[in-house]
Amino acid sequence: MRILLVGINYAPDLIGVAKYNTELCESLVDEGHEVRVITAPPYYPAWKIPHGFGASYFRATGINGVRVTRTPIYVPAQPSGGKRLVHHASFALSSMLPVVKEALSWRPDIMLSVAPSLMSAALVSFVARRIGAQSWLHVQDFEVDAAFDLGLLQNEKLRTVMLKTEAAILRSFDRVSSISPQMVDRLRGKGLDAERITEVRNWIDTAAIYPASRQTTYRQELGIPDTAIVGLYSGTMSNKQGLDLAIDAAAALEERRPDIHFILAGEGPHKSKLIEMAAGRSRVHFLGLQPAESFNELMATADFHLIPQKAEAADLVLPSKLGAVLASGRPVIAMASQGTGLAAEVEGAGLVIPPGDTPALAAAIESLSKDPALCEKLGAEGRRRSVERWDRRTIVRRWIEDMAALKVPKPALSPTPVSIPVKDVVPQP
Repeated sequence: MRILLVGINYAPDLIGVAKYNTELCESLVDEGHEVRVITAPPYYPAWKIPHGFGASYFRATGINGVRVTRTPIYVPAQPSGGKRLVHHASFALSSMLPVVKEALSWRPDIMLSVAPSLMSAALVSFVARRIGAQSWLHVQDFEVDAAFDLGLLQNEKLRTVMLKTEAAILRSFDRVSSISPQMVDRLRGKGLDAERITEVRNWIDTAAIYPASRQTTYRQELGIPDTAIVGLYSGTMSNKQGLDLAIDAAAALEERRPDIHFILAGEGPHKSKLIEMAAGRSRVHFLGLQPAESFNELMATADFHLIPQKAEAADLVLPSKLGAVLASGRPVIAMASQGTGLAAEVEGAGLVIPPGDTPALAAAIESLSKDPALCEKLGAEGRRRSVERWDRRTIVRRWIEDMAALKVPKPALSPTPVSIPVKDVVPQP
């Protein structure tokens, strides 16, 4: 099959949607399919484009067998609600020409759009219909719902217009998928027919993330005693994560539990504020994004993992970090309402507490710190689930099977595609 993916995030960004876009495309290539990508330059989660990528705009470059074309994009240093709209609009506009060019000259079998960014998706389904390709929208995040529920946008008339636009875009695709049962249910609630919806969840390489010794170089470098208890958060640091609650819990435990340390690893627009909040707290440690080769060691450093998600974000997205957390064989403390997708995934492999409840978070941390047998039991169940539900090879095979079932013959009069060699290189910042 020939697959054209249009998405705002791709390698060399390391986390979030970029990770799954990249690994999906490279896995498809490994299975013998041809894949091309239209994307933006790397910018996430630091919200800054590395030096050297401007010269590569609209030029095809190869990354591990995938032909990648990058387009200009506006990246705000402080991404407010309005600036995010401009950010996504800039990609939708700059990607139009390469999308049309690739569609007409290469004639893909499937045109796959990944949300975010939903703004660029409308063109993908429109062009797919014109060339006889099948269109697929994969929803990693409900952008419109998140923007208003988290208070990034507040104009109700704008919300009505955006929801109607979103519904029209969703209905224009032959297939729409999302990453959890609850997010699939939300798609049904937006008026999509059940036969056009499917669940294809994110994954983790369970051979690369596995239970390991908690005595790591991270503890040594951060000055954390071998006997200390460590709670770890690793991922994006933005408004919806609610990481301020973790710092509040650290403050509440500071005097009575000096053996408990917290590591917050990652980048994002909220990080500087979090560092200010934690000023003077010697048992709260910050790290940047860690390289892939040491990520398993970072995960093993924890005695438990933290997912302090805000209540407003419930079922808008299933945190992509959850697969790695479970695979590490450590329990997780998740802030989630009962009945949400996150709660369903965590129950039995960790503790679920109400969103926004700092005393409950502090109590859960104390509870796990006093019960190593419970930690071992919950961690073992998480590892079992990761292998059963989150294994990369199994989920990529599901992608391929669903794509093969969706594909239909193209019109008889198709121009002969031009083969363009691709080198396995990527611009270096």
